[in-house]
Amino acid sequence: MRIDVFSARAGSDPTRPFTAIGPDEGAPGAAADGLTVFDSPDARADPALLARLRDGTATADLAAPPVVLPDFCHKEKSEMPSSIAVATRDAIRPALTDAALNCGMALATLDIPRPSPAAVTDFYCRVRERYPNPPGWRFDLSREDVLQAAVTGAGFAAERYGIDRHDLDRVEEFGVLPVDRFGGARRARRELPWICVQLARLRFGSIGPSTHFLELQEVEEVFEPEIAARLGLHQGQVTLQFHNGGGVLTSQIGELYARRKAASTRLRAQMAVQKPLTHLLAGSPLRARQRYEAYFTAGCPSVAADSDEGRRLMLAQRLSMNYGFAYRLATYATLRAFATEAFGADACLRLVVDSPHNSVYEEQIDGAPAFVHRHNAARAWTPELMRGHPAFAQTGQPLLVPGTNRTSSFLCVPARQARRSLYTACHGTGSIISAFARDGRSDADPYGRRTLRYGYSDAAPQEIPQLDDLGVDAALSILTGNGLVRPVARLRPFAVLT
Repeated sequence: MRIDVFSARAGSDPTRPFTAIGPDEGAPGAAADGLTVFDSPDARADPALLARLRDGTATADLAAPPVVLPDFCHKEKSEMPSSIAVATRDAIRPALTDAALNCGMALATLDIPRPSPAAVTDFYCRVRERYPNPPGWRFDLSREDVLQAAVTGAGFAAERYGIDRHDLDRVEEFGVLPVDRFGGARRARRELPWICVQLARLRFGSIGPSTHFLELQEVEEVFEPEIAARLGLHQGQVTLQFHNGGGVLTSQIGELYARRKAASTRLRAQMAVQKPLTHLLAGSPLRARQRYEAYFTAGCPSVAADSDEGRRLMLAQRLSMNYGFAYRLATYATLRAFATEAFGADACLRLVVDSPHNSVYEEQIDGAPAFVHRHNAARAWTPELMRGHPAFAQTGQPLLVPGTNRTSSFLCVPARQARRSLYTACHGTGSIISAFARDGRSDADPYGRRTLRYGYSDAAPQEIPQLDDLGVDAALSILTGNGLVRPVARLRPFAVLT
């Protein structure tokens, strides 16, 4: 049984040049039979959650040991813990990532001085009016628009909203996964149920509350000036970072092709009618039984990739990913317009990176094809894997490693040893920051900084005192200490909508 545990040294500084720590170096980690675990003495991976992941992947056709990253925690709506990457060889297992694919984050620059509190309030009021919570029932798209977004991805949003090539190049995979080898647009029209398409016409773009956010920041420190310049960042610059879901269609498809814990009561009621119509009426009794076992039973069993059901599932997942790319780029287009209206004509929003952290990609593992399931974890492709890319050939895929709206966040790039984590990094550090604050290891920000926090009501924003950065730094130290990422810049929040 393979045991790989990589632990960062306690208290290491993420801003200094990192050194890769091999499995026989650094502090010893907890036993992790069959898993590759990246943790530290300050932020140990929960043994109970490790056991849950081990049990959940025991029958999977694994291409490599599952990877556990910092911010390893469990949300009740999910089958598996967050902050994992699992590569399977010949089958897809939907439960290894989120039910709604292509939840993700984006970072953009604003080359203006920090805006006044009045301008910030104006900006967030515009966003709240356009994207209220709870959301409304306004149709934003036609049926044909939904199908185009699901097939052509971010290109649909770019054409619709006048987004140029510069920004589109900064979307992971250029915002589209081809669907032709799985039946293309014609099969998509046939497979997507009418009710799912109609619901996907609603709310094309959003932010939303809870862990989703829209944050205004300043570039506080630059650790890699040359890389920062390539990505369009400099010290003192205002940035905008947002985290949102992939839209209605992604959750519809997620429940249509598996029995998921995340489904709401309303979605379950809808699918009680729709799923049998979609899966059980066509074909032979044998095919109906196979579909029932795949899509109606608990546990989200694996589906063989080379079967017709596998191709059907891969088409559905790619349609979901593409719609999510288009959805987030539509949100970006709205924010770009509002930034100009609230902050002035010089407030030109430019995308640095847009990437999902719930995905299933076909990638090469040990020289052979595999399906890499990332759950609340982002792809970290090195420059060698991005040769010829118009934006990231020299840097690799940029990564956002947020703190919370009470701490700093980081923009990073992959480091030399990223392959050890299946080219994956955690998408956040919130659980570690919370643990540090809860047990007294973190305290108030020594500089007394505050974040102006806006909600979805008309109430005045609150001034929230920030914490020190010990928690977010400890999480990043695990990544840097193991040679997985290199920090490029530290971003300091000054206002947030959440």
